[in-house]
Amino acid sequence: MPRSRKSQIALEATPYYHCTSRCVRRAFLCGRDEHSGNDYEHRRGWIEQRMMALAKVYALDICAYAVMSNHYHIVLHINAEKAMAWSDTEVIQRWHTLYAGNFLSHEYLAGKDLYEEQLKVLSELVTEWRERLMSISWFMRALNEDIARQANAEDTCTGRFWEGRFKSQALLDETALATCLAYVDLNPIRARMADAPETSDFTSVKERVNTARSEPESPEPKQPKPLFPFVGYPRQDMPAGLPFRLQDYLELVDWTGRQIRTDKRGSIDQNLPPILERLNIDTDHWIYNTQNFESQFKGLVGTVLSIKSQCQRFGYQRTPGLAAATQLA
Repeated sequence: MPRSRKSQIALEATPYYHCTSRCVRRAFLCGRDEHSGNDYEHRRGWIEQRMMALAKVYALDICAYAVMSNHYHIVLHINAEKAMAWSDTEVIQRWHTLYAGNFLSHEYLAGKDLYEEQLKVLSELVTEWRERLMSISWFMRALNEDIARQANAEDTCTGRFWEGRFKSQALLDETALATCLAYVDLNPIRARMADAPETSDFTSVKERVNTARSEPESPEPKQPKPLFPFVGYPRQDMPAGLPFRLQDYLELVDWTGRQIRTDKRGSIDQNLPPILERLNIDTDHWIYNTQNFESQFKGLVGTVLSIKSQCQRFGYQRTPGLAAATQLA
């Protein structure tokens, strides 16, 4: 039985979530459909552009993404601190970029005087809209509805374009986060859609590589503004961002991609990226998990300790995913 969204996405558990949406129709989301001969490659651009546009409105940061032929992956970070720092005016303005709002919100932005009761109603609306602007469910709805409308119009048909529910996985710790980021960025490599991360179109890793290459002489690699930045290992006064060094992560993805593409089964390069050593991850488990992340892990992803802690917090009678969690340690 599917769990409620409240139990799948809870800020008190983790701000990081891996989400996936799949196309329900036989017609491709993107790429070329061998059955009909139609080419839908341009739809990749629709999804990427919509993701970036929504990230400017929502208090959600894009950590990683990959647009495939009939589905897409996205790793999101809920930025609650950012949402709470918005003024009421900024919340209304952001909401109006996507939705109509109502009479009171338009009157407020126009500078009209509102009665005390009207201000009270508007305050309640702002509270609701602020919560929605940091909601993954609302983000995914805004993304999927827009793409579905465009695709249905192009296909001259009606009905569902996506599966009923997007899938989400809570990434409870650094190990789960690193594994999931690499899994998402290496999707085109596993699908043999690309030979290297830097040539895998419509992925976050290509954006990061291209941006880093734009200023090779810089002491710290430049990072793409639309994406949640890598800010280095955890420390005091740490800025908002992913808790890894960008150089280490790109080296890790490149190394992992070469292991996945190798024809020699079990061939492991001894020059391990330092991030694997820091997180104390077994190399064989790492390669397996970055190829089978979705099937291996369900709603909660993390070490045994992380999963047990969150299940106790949520009051679960069972503790799912413990067997898979042992492979993250």
